[in-house]
Amino acid sequence: MNHLHLKSLSFYGVAICSVLLLFKTVTTYGENNLKAPISLKENYSLIFGEKLPDCNQQDTIILNIHQSGVYLNGLFVPANLNSQQISTIKEHPTLTGRYNNKNISLSGQIPNYLLCKNIDVADKKAHRLVNLQMQIEKQDNLTGQISISGINKPIKVSAVAQSNQENPKTSNSH
Repeated sequence: MNHLHLKSLSFYGVAICSVLLLFKTVTTYGENNLKAPISLKENYSLIFGEKLPDCNQQDTIILNIHQSGVYLNGLFVPANLNSQQISTIKEHPTLTGRYNNKNISLSGQIPNYLLCKNIDVADKKAHRLVNLQMQIEKQDNLTGQISISGINKPIKVSAVAQSNQENPKTSNSH
């Protein structure tokens, strides 16, 4: 009736020690090499380096970013919308991208009216392809460039982080 043989005890002892050693190795590797990316602010006020051609630009455009690790979803929101309109727009993000080593890449289709105000009714339903490449600078601000379909060259753009408010107030200074 004695089930505790030296052979069985040594097998279980080696198995338990192997699992503990493997756990310790994986934990040490994760603590040293796997770091979560820093959290981005949710709202940024965009400042374009130049006026968009053939466009009466919005006074202020807000870049709204939602982050899940290195994956990003975003959208452009005109600053003059009320909170109900903003929450409706936020339900369907139009930009997707990634965050990697202080570099942000977002791309997607955005409605024409988000970039240009006072456009024709036919242009209101039109969309433009947008590719936004930015780097994180000091105080959580972003700098980079935006490529917009229909415009031959990229446009320099900077984004100033805003505090998380219901309806952000921004200045119109460029």
